[in-house]
Amino acid sequence: MESTTLVIMAAGMGSRFGGGIKQLEPMGPNGEIIMDYSIYDAIEAGFNKVVFVTRRDLLETFKEVIGNRIEKVIPVEYVFQEIEDLPSGYTAPAERTKPWGTGQAILACKGTVKEPFLVINADDYYGKTAFKLIHDYLVEDHTSDKKYDFCMAGFILGNTLSDNGAVTRGICVVDDEEHLIGVKETGGIVKTETGAECEDGNGNIVPCDPKSHVSMNMWGFTPDFLDVLEDGFKTFLGSLKEGDIKSEYLLPSIVDSLIKDGEANVSVLETTDKWFGVTYKEDKPVVVESIRRLIEEGKYPESLYK
Repeated sequence: MESTTLVIMAAGMGSRFGGGIKQLEPMGPNGEIIMDYSIYDAIEAGFNKVVFVTRRDLLETFKEVIGNRIEKVIPVEYVFQEIEDLPSGYTAPAERTKPWGTGQAILACKGTVKEPFLVINADDYYGKTAFKLIHDYLVEDHTSDKKYDFCMAGFILGNTLSDNGAVTRGICVVDDEEHLIGVKETGGIVKTETGAECEDGNGNIVPCDPKSHVSMNMWGFTPDFLDVLEDGFKTFLGSLKEGDIKSEYLLPSIVDSLIKDGEANVSVLETTDKWFGVTYKEDKPVVVESIRRLIEEGKYPESLYK
């Protein structure tokens, strides 16, 4: 069986969640966190290694809450995303307080991940379908006229909205063959009685299609993507203006550039599973209730890892 790895991005602090480490908040009946369910689904789908992207100062807490438990059922490795982890010749501005974005997070896996891999956020529940779709895509042979062949989970926008405030989503533009053409970052998306509305480029509130495909940062990559990230990070850092302490090196932008340069095919694999997560503190009771309901429906055992 071909090796495949699940990479979980867990280095961020949840500011909108109230300043705590939202990735480590207990949600299940026995103190399980959202990552527990993602890992369970990934193992069920066929993934056979987990790599956590975290921070050095969180490592012991991280191991205590989840890592020590998970490594009893699947091989686990840790890599670290830090502000100061930069290529030779670059230094971080003293005023910068956050790492450099999801592109840097996955770049931290270089040297550790050498097989096809799936990337997810630590604080998102994705449902079972997408894990299986991406795993099977990664182990299949594909004929492509492009240098890179990747995939992503295409969630339905209406299945990813919060009841507790506006969200930002990457709305996907796809061609007739369900290949990604581009991702349009769209902010201020809220539920309405008729579907959803969002902000346009000028700050106006306009309707948006709740049936649109959106990216929830669930990507399937081949290991050569890590070389792309390494080269691109230097270009990104070299393009920053003096005093810029907020720009981020982000996976959707990196993938978008590869598509526009004609170097990558990205297949959008549709899932109708409902996403949920803890963007806002008020989301936690919804997540707890959603997990309880999934257990009652038989999707998960009461205790995940006996």
